[in-house]
Amino acid sequence: GKTVLITGCDSGFGKATAKRLDALGFEVFATVLDRTGDGARELQRTCSPRLTLLQVDITQPQQVQQALLDTKAKLGLRGLWGLVNNAGVCVNFGDAELSLMSNFRGCMEVNFFGTLSITKSFLPLLRQAKGRLVTISSPAGDQPFPCLAAYGASKAALNLFINTLRHELEPWGVRVSTILPSSYKTGQSSNHTYWEQQHKQLLQSLSPSLLEEYGEDYVTETKELFQSHARQANPDLSPVVDTIVQALLSPQPQARYFAGPGVGLMYFIHSYCPFSVSNRFLQKLFVKKKLMPRALRKQSSFDLNLRLHNNNNEDEEKLK
Repeated sequence: GKTVLITGCDSGFGKATAKRLDALGFEVFATVLDRTGDGARELQRTCSPRLTLLQVDITQPQQVQQALLDTKAKLGLRGLWGLVNNAGVCVNFGDAELSLMSNFRGCMEVNFFGTLSITKSFLPLLRQAKGRLVTISSPAGDQPFPCLAAYGASKAALNLFINTLRHELEPWGVRVSTILPSSYKTGQSSNHTYWEQQHKQLLQSLSPSLLEEYGEDYVTETKELFQSHARQANPDLSPVVDTIVQALLSPQPQARYFAGPGVGLMYFIHSYCPFSVSNRFLQKLFVKKKLMPRALRKQSSFDLNLRLHNNNNEDEEKLK
């Protein structure tokens, strides 16, 4: 039985992967934020006694160290075959100028520094087993999706770090893969209260002048577009779980896996089409905004009135 540690198993991909790998006979170490939460309890109820739950907030170094000690105690002299970096957050939606510094820091803290901390801590065990490092990232880390700057920047940093590790760990026999999923229902994405709370916090934190220039209706439209995008997301997580299993078990794992419909096409367009095409594709694909910021709407209606006024003057001149 191979050993594997999976982060972020409270819900979503992490929980589904822990169940699948346990069913396949792996000895699974699953980190959760809350051992008494629904996700953790479900894992204990449905998985074999082999499964070990570890309560870890990956942004807390001492909790990461404790998880390492607990894992080592169970492994004895064995190494760790797989580390699946799944824990991540998206604490922000909206134009970069309207995103709080705390959003940028929050994303970096979990998606980049947290994953970095777990990976560095468990690498000696992975090297010992000549094992696999599998990281769930996002296309937003490679392509500039409108309104996802904070999340995307943290995933871009993560992607570069993982790609560098891939070269460095090759001599050690550790294989490194990144998984890029399309849109799935995970985490807070379908939690209505969460979106409302984020929205309210944003409106309260914005400076009056920014709120005036962009307009409250503009900010609200962004929130509603994100909510509808989340509602349309795929609830069937199996394509991603299948890919994780493949990356852990394939004799020659790929450096990059596209998991879910449309991701391969999106990367193809991004890589091989002219910038103008890929740019338009990104804008059409994601958050299709209908409203312009308020200051620009005022500006364009002012321009329109000016044009009408000038045209009328020209007509009068002609009549004379």
